[in-house]
Amino acid sequence: MTPAGVPPQTVPAETVLPETVLPESVLPETGRALLYRVAREQADSRIPALAVGVVRDGALVWTAGRGRVGDAPPTPSTQYRIGSITKTFVAVLVARLRDEGRLDFADPLDRHVPGTALGDRTIAQLLSHTSGLQAETEGPWWERTPGGPWSDLAAQLRPEALRHRAGRRHHYSNVGFAILGEVVARHRGRSWWESLRAEILDPLGMRRTTYLPEPPHASGFAVHPWADVLLPEPAHDAGAMAAAGQLWSTVADLGRWAAFVAGDTGDVLSADTLAELREPNIVEQGPRWVSGYGLGFQIQQRNGRTLVGHGGSMPGFLAQLWVDVDEAVGAVALANTTSGLGPVASDLIEILLQHEPRLPDEWTPLPSPPDGLLDLVGTWYWGPTGFILRARGRDELELTPIAHGTRASRFRRRPDGTWVGLDGYYAGETLRIVRGPDGRVSHLDLASFIFTRAPYDPSAPIPGGVAKEGWTGGGAAQSPNGTATPGTEPA
Repeated sequence: MTPAGVPPQTVPAETVLPETVLPESVLPETGRALLYRVAREQADSRIPALAVGVVRDGALVWTAGRGRVGDAPPTPSTQYRIGSITKTFVAVLVARLRDEGRLDFADPLDRHVPGTALGDRTIAQLLSHTSGLQAETEGPWWERTPGGPWSDLAAQLRPEALRHRAGRRHHYSNVGFAILGEVVARHRGRSWWESLRAEILDPLGMRRTTYLPEPPHASGFAVHPWADVLLPEPAHDAGAMAAAGQLWSTVADLGRWAAFVAGDTGDVLSADTLAELREPNIVEQGPRWVSGYGLGFQIQQRNGRTLVGHGGSMPGFLAQLWVDVDEAVGAVALANTTSGLGPVASDLIEILLQHEPRLPDEWTPLPSPPDGLLDLVGTWYWGPTGFILRARGRDELELTPIAHGTRASRFRRRPDGTWVGLDGYYAGETLRIVRGPDGRVSHLDLASFIFTRAPYDPSAPIPGGVAKEGWTGGGAAQSPNGTATPGTEPA
């Protein structure tokens, strides 16, 4: 069964796909360290066929394959089932609908798919697994049995399908992403898969990412826990649940997707929307937070790095895609085994950065400073607390405390001359540059906080005013109303 009767792309079995040509490579000692990690994983975890790749600055720079698919090692063009990495594609489809104005992340589900018991749960809660919806479907495990139509799944969305109060906690829900696939289908008038192929895969050149497997592809196996023998696993069409984990892909295609996650979105999605999807919405409960979830993307803290991506698991297959956005480095690992894959993708990122740390971008001066920019930079004070305001290029400012404290934020210039906060305490807040009658900058107004060039500048509109006595020595006593009383010694 294929979605909405649409046949998948086909590659004749006798076709020999061209090997991926890497535009650059890693140093020999780096390649050796990467290969050792992959070889150890394949041998120790007893994986029939393990294929991996490393991405740097938007390009696949290193790949390896261990084990066998048929009589040969897997290549960057060998397909594997990628399980829940599918969810990242569905999330981008939903984000495109938001950017087109067809929905809002804060919309209740009823506005787009009416008639379920979770109609008050929002699109964002479904994307971040905070809707409280049950994890799996009723009946036989959907991952190992043929899937049914949307009507069958919708019939299960009764009040008892809700396990938690909306927004209370992270509770992973495959059913939630099946619903999001239906949201996409209803807005587009075609299956989520057809939309994915037209809106994302074709524009990005990901032609080996398909709904059903196409040769050459790996077969899925379970490995016996106590003997070196294999059991073939089923690979059904998941039907209405397909948006939770149906897709098949390759190291080469997922290398392109890792570059997308790192920021190379082409014309598929805006950089700001992608950044929104990658932001943590919820953390998984535990003694300390090491993993969380954005909107369709998993987030993990590992070795002092923040990695964004997703894992995938279907019977017979495990997949990993992780990206360090700050370093523009990512890794993909695909295995045809039901269980046992270690953190190989994140380890490959660590190995690459240890052996070949990223060189800082070369600094170059601006051809000319934008009008008024130099009037803004330098030292500012919120009350007695000092901050530095720095220019980052032509259209970005960075506000950081001089000493201890938080509330550091970056700001981007708007067309109207104001600045909007990008992160930190002031994310989304407006920074206004206030000038006096002479045109000089008087103060900064940031979300009702007044920043001045001197601590508590009496010429600025400091909230609550400034005591007329001004700054006094330590011997000044305080009157009951809080004003200084000069000449009074402490008892």
